[in-house]
Amino acid sequence: MEEIGILLKKKRKYIDMKQFTFLLLLTMSFTTYSQDIVILPFEKVKGVKYKTEEREFFSNLWDTQVITNVSTPTLAVYEPEKAKRNGTSVIIAPGGGLYGLSINSEGIEVAKWLNEKGITAFVLKYRLVPSGEDGIAEINNLAEKDPDKLYENVGIVLPYSVQDGLNAVAYVRENAVKYGIKTDKIGFMGFSAGGAVTMGVAYTSGASNKPDFLVPVYPWTTAQPVQSAPENASPMLIICATDDALGLASGSIELYNSWHNSKLNVALHMYSKGGHGFGMRKNGMPTDNWIERFYEWAVAEGIVLE
Repeated sequence: MEEIGILLKKKRKYIDMKQFTFLLLLTMSFTTYSQDIVILPFEKVKGVKYKTEEREFFSNLWDTQVITNVSTPTLAVYEPEKAKRNGTSVIIAPGGGLYGLSINSEGIEVAKWLNEKGITAFVLKYRLVPSGEDGIAEINNLAEKDPDKLYENVGIVLPYSVQDGLNAVAYVRENAVKYGIKTDKIGFMGFSAGGAVTMGVAYTSGASNKPDFLVPVYPWTTAQPVQSAPENASPMLIICATDDALGLASGSIELYNSWHNSKLNVALHMYSKGGHGFGMRKNGMPTDNWIERFYEWAVAEGIVLE
């Protein structure tokens, strides 16, 4: 409730009861599986209208729980037990082609695993492309019949999604004392479209909203093309599979080279098999343990102190 009040004071001079009720229900909906909910500051996406309210459902097409039509960016906070807390934190951006969020296997389950290792986690719901009742069916249809339109829609909304990521980093750093975390150990981990958000954050961040480490997991480099690495860019671990169904292995390699050629701290873990979107799913492959490889890297880099 405190975050809603802050938002109303900072961003709105007037809000009608319908909007307030929506924000209240949105906040209440997270309390069943997170310890805290934060509504991030935001401005409306220009030229875009959300005709369908945010919706969470099980997608038979993707065989996972998804959220669509996110128009209000939020952070769901997952805190480890105080005895385990090590001061490191990770902002998690689930994937879903910017039409949905794979909220469990690329969000909540990741957060809970990190909590067991003493890491505080923040699951980011960033702005998505507006869709009808089933945004997953829509993106699948566009990918098959009109990919140019799909990329056009994504191109309109992605800058706002990236801004949500930047605001998330700024919020976590500003509230480090509240959550018992260190201001120089704030990471950003994103999957697929969330990986595009991750790299957008890396390319555009400043002192207050720059992540201290980056973990793009099968990042969508065709939506967020690889650029020259920023000066003094943060350490990065890239995770992908050679047989990625969207052909993102080459983009991950290009991303690795952009950091490596600039003599920046970077690592790449490329699995021979695993496909796209494995997240925390158990498929009987080495990709089942990718998050263990992240933890080993984080310890080796001094990001996590055991």
